Amino acid sequence: MNLFTRIKNAVAADFHELLDQKEQKNPIALLNQYLRQCEHETEKVRKLVERQYLLKEEFTREYRHASEMAAKRKHQADIASQAGESELHQFALNEQEQYEERAAKLNESLQKATQQLDELEQKYEEMKHKLKDMHIKRMELMGRENVARAHHRMNQVLDTNYSTKSVTRFEEMESYLDRLEHQVNSSYHRNTIDGRIAQLEKELSKQEARSIS
Repeated sequence: MNLFTRIKNAVAADFHELLDQKEQKNPIALLNQYLRQCEHETEKVRKLVERQYLLKEEFTREYRHASEMAAKRKHQADIASQAGESELHQFALNEQEQYEERAAKLNESLQKATQQLDELEQKYEEMKHKLKDMHIKRMELMGRENVARAHHRMNQVLDTNYSTKSVTRFEEMESYLDRLEHQVNSSYHRNTIDGRIAQLEKELSKQEARSIS
């Protein structure tokens, strides 16, 4: 094994390992990708079924045309024979034989195409049912995933340690608000007292001035 092959195999192994890790982390995403692939393949089969149906119709038209021409040449051969036109009679017989051989081959191909179409349609219906089942399965898995995530988040909230931390945070916030409210009230009262004292001082100064005068 040469160096290039070893490097290629190592890279491929790492890639598959990453894919495995991704599948474990996000199974819904993996399922969505698989469903898209199945939908793509189902669409391919649908187109093949349509082509087979068109092919069957084409075989049917060609078979009918060959059968009609064989009957027409047979009738013409009879008329030529009655009229004593041996050369024309022989030509019509040869044409009749060729159209009959063609009609026989076309009929065989038509029967085979019809059988193949029936098999394709059956497989196509099975694929559609399988795809529908997978869509339903995905919905079920998504529901289970949602419930699991919801329970996980609820358990986090209901967890004793988490609840204790939450209560502690609420108590710290309440204490902070109490201190803030006390500071605001103190500042308000201080400002109010300072204003009243200053007003009283002004009034006393005025009274003293009037007394002196």
